[in-house]
Amino acid sequence: MVRVLLVDDHNVMRAGLKALLESTGRIDVVGEASSGKEAVDKARMLEPDIIIMDLAMPGMGGVEATRRITSLGFDTKVLILTIHDEDEFLVPVLNAGAAGFLNKSVADTDLMGAIEAVMRGRSFLTRRAAALLARQGAQGTSDEEPGPEVLSARERLAVAMYANGYSAREAAEEMLLSPKTVEGYLARAKTKLGLHTRRDIVRFALRAGLLEANSER
Repeated sequence: MVRVLLVDDHNVMRAGLKALLESTGRIDVVGEASSGKEAVDKARMLEPDIIIMDLAMPGMGGVEATRRITSLGFDTKVLILTIHDEDEFLVPVLNAGAAGFLNKSVADTDLMGAIEAVMRGRSFLTRRAAALLARQGAQGTSDEEPGPEVLSARERLAVAMYANGYSAREAAEEMLLSPKTVEGYLARAKTKLGLHTRRDIVRFALRAGLLEANSER
């Protein structure tokens, strides 16, 4: 069973999501929160597999809550579920460490697919979100910028796994290395490529064919 924490300031939305998820028989909604602060507190207490996070909430919003939760060092993944378009919030939530971004309008058809992708250690980006990042990347790159060929095989793998949502510990288990060693490969890759934020890395991974969109939307 996938252990999920629901974060949304609307009771009706949380109730609907809980009913939808638990009807699959594969999800256990272990907690609910109505604010970013409550989400951080319950993330510490429950350590769920996935947090489904709204963005616009009273007090601490979803972006800051995501940043604080991903800095805790748990294997918990944050999946953003919002009414807001990617244009405004995609980059901030990626930089905060979110593993995916989905609009509430398609929750009934795409939410389980997003959860399954994130549980497999992949980021979940709709084609629209991937195209947005690709366009931004095309506007901000030049022919002189380095490509994946400057990376060693393990540096390239570390970048791919990070872009796909793996934590250092999860990547280390797959690569049969220590988390510190994986972090070292990622740091050297970022230096070689001139990348700084998670958004930069995901965008690079899209251009380099190391990351694919997950939806037709």
